[in-house]
Amino acid sequence: MTVMPADELTCQEVVELVTSYLEERLASEDRRRFDEHLAICEFCTEYLRQMRLTIGALGALPEEPISSDALAELQKAFRSFKR
Repeated sequence: MTVMPADELTCQEVVELVTSYLEERLASEDRRRFDEHLAICEFCTEYLRQMRLTIGALGALPEEPISSDALAELQKAFRSFKR
């Protein structure tokens, strides 16, 4: 079993932080740790590349209107989730 230094991010943490990383919302120390992980982990580097491609592709999709009934139903469903 490999023991990681206390301040090194795990792959799971990278996955959880990827949105904040891409939106440049990570604190400088967290961004440093994220970048250090990418430098040694080809899997997370590939995951980040795939996320960028997905965001790029989805950003190019036209926005389609949603009916007020469908919107109300979605809002009701989201409000029913309990944390």
